[in-house]
Parts: sequence; C-alpha cells; structure tokens
Amino acid sequence: MARKTVPFNKTGIGKLPNDKPVKYTIETDSGKPNYVGVAQRGRVQERLAEHLPGSKDYVPGMKVRIEQMKSIGDAKQAEARSIAHTQPKYNKQGK
Repeated sequence: MARKTVPFNKTGIGKLPNDKPVKYTIETDSGKPNYVGVAQRGRVQERLAEHLPGSKDYVPGMKVRIEQMKSIGDAKQAEARSIAHTQPKYNKQGK
C-alpha cells in the first residue's frame, strides 16, 4: 500500500490522502518515532491534527509518516508490531 512522509504541521497533514485507513508514525527531526497510531478512512487528517501543538493529544514531532492499509484491522496489527518494535516515547506502555 502507499506510504508518504510530510512535515508534521497543518499544511503537511492537509496533503495526506484520506481514502484508506492508515498507520501513522510521528517522528523527530532525526527520524526517531515519538508516537505510532492508526486513523480510520475519512479521518486521517482530523486524527493527525489532534496531535498538533495546542490540541488535546499533543505529541511533539517534525514529520509524520503514513502507511495506507486495506482495513482498520490491518492498521491496528501493524501499529501493535511497530509499538512493540520501536517503543515510542509517547505511546502509553502496556496499552
């Protein structure tokens, strides 16, 4: 499926496709993952905006990388694997 990396800001998020579920990774400037999450089809841009500064689920980051999935179930499985492998700082451990 498609992958895309954009700056983690409103302009960058606005360039992301909304037509499929995604697994997303908010990364530092050096590419280290700060947070891994999933967003449903039609809610990708809205969910990522919830992590911007001043939002309820703020996560610091410089870029966001998405990977489109066939289903939300596939996205959740990929999310769990990524969290277990990279242990991002802002994912709640043991969730």
